[in-house]
Amino acid sequence: MKSIHRTIESSIRYYSKKYPVIAVTGPRQSGKTTMLKNMLPDYTYLNLEDPLLREFALNSPKEFFLSYPGKLILDEVQQTPLLFSFIQAKVDATGKMGQYILSGSQNFQLMENITQSLAGRVALFKLLPYDLRELKQSGLLTDDYLELLVKGCYPALYNRAITPKVFFSNYIQTYVEKDLKQLLEVRDLRQFRKFLSLCAARCGHLLNLNSLANDCGISQPTAKAWISVLESSYIIYLLQPHYANFNKRVIKTPKLYFYDTGLLCHLLKITQASGISMHTLKGSIFENFALSELIKQNEHQYLHADFSFWRDSSGHEVDLLTYLDDRLSVTEVKTTETIKDDFFKDINYFSALEGSHVAKKNLIYTGDYSYKKNGMHVTSWKDTNLLIK
Repeated sequence: MKSIHRTIESSIRYYSKKYPVIAVTGPRQSGKTTMLKNMLPDYTYLNLEDPLLREFALNSPKEFFLSYPGKLILDEVQQTPLLFSFIQAKVDATGKMGQYILSGSQNFQLMENITQSLAGRVALFKLLPYDLRELKQSGLLTDDYLELLVKGCYPALYNRAITPKVFFSNYIQTYVEKDLKQLLEVRDLRQFRKFLSLCAARCGHLLNLNSLANDCGISQPTAKAWISVLESSYIIYLLQPHYANFNKRVIKTPKLYFYDTGLLCHLLKITQASGISMHTLKGSIFENFALSELIKQNEHQYLHADFSFWRDSSGHEVDLLTYLDDRLSVTEVKTTETIKDDFFKDINYFSALEGSHVAKKNLIYTGDYSYKKNGMHVTSWKDTNLLIK
């Protein structure tokens, strides 16, 4: 199995000298355990999904820490909420930096415990599936963007040569059994799988909870709860609308995307690259890819950028706005290899409204070459990592 260097490692090492606790979250199977074990060999690794270890930690937390006095990686630590108070007491008493590395796949539970016990003592990181930079540096990036969209970027697809159909079938089943049953009371798992597929069919569209609920045969509050769990488990991403001020939002509804296009394509029953070419959602899938790639670059480089989209009542729309260090980048995504001048009209319209706030204008397309045209950065899908800074 080839070990792939994760971009986020350098930031974790740096901030482990600044904070007593590091927390690493992200979707299941994004490579958190492998990365932490490889980069921190001097830490003792403990997986709290182990029932005997978890029972020890829950029933005798004081003895648990006496048994492991050194630096610890506590994986799936949300399983043992009582430990967070003991961790707080220990780091306050010792003042040591990088004493504990906490990892978990259920962001809601992990963050709830962190905010209650470890506020101000922890640096938070998100490890997502591979980004393009990581795939390029490892020689694993395909030249066919359609193939990449169908395969997705989960490490097991590259490290263990598992087919996307097998991987995502097992992923959904495992996710439903592990996370959903722990966080929600779901009586009909088939209904939830239908809900997932309905979300996939709406990728890149405004989130309409009433429509989702009606099509799935569930209540609107249930649909809202399921969306929340999918979001906190890094299955879906809700892109919020941009507004000029807090009183006059142009639009109030977020747009729904998936963190990984491989999972998205699996839910849409697309199993081959050729299946995307004529699919009615081809443009939405590529737009989803562009957004998810920039989100991954942002998290892995620890940049703390903010993302949004813009749409007005007249139909003008910009796919993605990125705020980073008081700089605003505006980005359009086009599923084409031929660039036309009218592709720039909405970006130019928005830029005229925002004036000097816009520092960079981008267009991501499916071609192979990146260049500048009329003040616009026309960027190949292969080079989306260049747009985040």
